[in-house]
Amino acid sequence: MEVNEEMLQARQLLASHYKDILGLLGEDANREGLVKTPDRVAKAMQFLTKGYHEDPEAVLRSAMFQEEDYKQMVIVKDIDFFSLCEHHMLPFFGKAHVAYIPKKYITGLSKIPRVVDIFARRLQIQERLTMQIKDCIQKTLDPLGVMVVIEAQHMCMQMRGVEKQNSLTTTSDFTGFFQQAKTREEFMNLIKRNR
Repeated sequence: MEVNEEMLQARQLLASHYKDILGLLGEDANREGLVKTPDRVAKAMQFLTKGYHEDPEAVLRSAMFQEEDYKQMVIVKDIDFFSLCEHHMLPFFGKAHVAYIPKKYITGLSKIPRVVDIFARRLQIQERLTMQIKDCIQKTLDPLGVMVVIEAQHMCMQMRGVEKQNSLTTTSDFTGFFQQAKTREEFMNLIKRNR
């Protein structure tokens, strides 16, 4: 991630606030082990939220090719992602599975995981993350259909609150041809293979 003057200023301000937070938690922000912690946390938060400064549509367009003959499912599955829950700012992470059926355009396969990462690197809820990925691909590539399934573990449920360590949350969203049960079923069967 390229750091500019504005990001450096924001990092310094974040670090100052994290130093205050350490004090409010009852810690001595000046003790040896914590002296550099505010700056490290500020850098980490900028990295974990870098998706606000990236354009997912531009990523798809950067490797968009005309392909009028291929009208079958293109699937990129088991895309690892990491995000922060907007309610508690605790991590949630898991796998995203994305499929689209080209109408006229395809995109480079590496661009789909990049789109997932861009939306995941923002304060999120899993439902919105699922929809944003779907909407971006639908809008940019204008395919015959898009389907996104996300399976995730949420630290806000595992570390605090109900403390259910083995819980998994699954969300899905779809457009076009995926509105047909048969097409959705084919996609679900394909992403479950070799698991």
